Amino acid sequence: MIVPEIILFDPNRVWRTYPGGRVLDQLVGNKNPEDSHFPEDWIASTTKAVNKGRENIVEGISKIELNDKQIYLTSLFQKYPDKMLGKNHFDKYGANTQFLLKFLDSAIRLHIQVHPTISFAQKYLNSNSGKTEAYVILGIRDEVKEPYIYLGFQKKPELELLKSTIEKQDIEMLLSFFEKIPIRQGDVFVVPGGLPHAIGEGVFMIEIMEPTDFVARLEFERGGYLLPEESRFMGKGIDFALNMVNFNPISQQEIREKYFCFPQLFQQQDGGTEEILIDSGKTPCFTVHKLSVTKTFIKKSVSFYVGIVIKGEGTITTSSEQKTLKRGDKFFIPHNQKKVNYSTNNEMEIILAFPPE
Repeated sequence: MIVPEIILFDPNRVWRTYPGGRVLDQLVGNKNPEDSHFPEDWIASTTKAVNKGRENIVEGISKIELNDKQIYLTSLFQKYPDKMLGKNHFDKYGANTQFLLKFLDSAIRLHIQVHPTISFAQKYLNSNSGKTEAYVILGIRDEVKEPYIYLGFQKKPELELLKSTIEKQDIEMLLSFFEKIPIRQGDVFVVPGGLPHAIGEGVFMIEIMEPTDFVARLEFERGGYLLPEESRFMGKGIDFALNMVNFNPISQQEIREKYFCFPQLFQQQDGGTEEILIDSGKTPCFTVHKLSVTKTFIKKSVSFYVGIVIKGEGTITTSSEQKTLKRGDKFFIPHNQKKVNYSTNNEMEIILAFPPE
């Protein structure tokens, strides 16, 4: 069997408790784009989605067409680990990318929620991965004039007050612990495990995170959907969830200094530039770069990576394969492809996600 040098991904929409996805419909040219409970597209995913009531559905793990058959991406990784992932990566992490990458399109503000840190996951969840996240904001819906996120407490609640607020579902009180943090297209920031947070309505973004679906929600109902009890605190209890929470107050200025990321030039060629958006100083869990291609850009890499075209169109060429690319396309470059050419007649921008170093 010939191992593919470039893997392109079809949409891999995943059911979530909140509505969205109209922009994802538009991106693939659906004639009647609409919001639904499939607001996310999981990209090069080796992670199974956790949805109460849908346990019988294998949801989230990416499938690919290979030799006229549809197989799970994880099967290809298991069969050709050295070529796909590299021996060192496979020996340490197994047949997975060690990150989860998504398109996310929110029609409403998401639940106030919190994810575990690695140390919490190791101690209480029998996992070596928590759920540190990072966001690359691609767009804001026209009807949203003041886009925002909530990130960390700006006003620290006492433990018992927060507990009673959650139990009573006093949303006005819960939101009083936060300030809206303005965001705009092009912003990039990291959300560490432990920080309570929520994305505001009308945000279209790339989300990259540790490869789990761990989440505790401090808010039970959004968009007319009431979470079943088992889905609120990961089948455990409120005290378990509160143990995840970082209660330290953090100002908006501190958030921008600590968690917002600003481009750093990685390399420049005649045919374009490569910038670092998220480096290991922000999180050891993954790194994110951006290619801005104007002619032909030669990308060399020591690891596999996943690409998402966010602007323009062009081609991608390896030693024996060539694929055309357009906005919204997603692809995987295996570990054994050390040099890849990206070309365009106009302009093309691509987000690249890399595994832990």
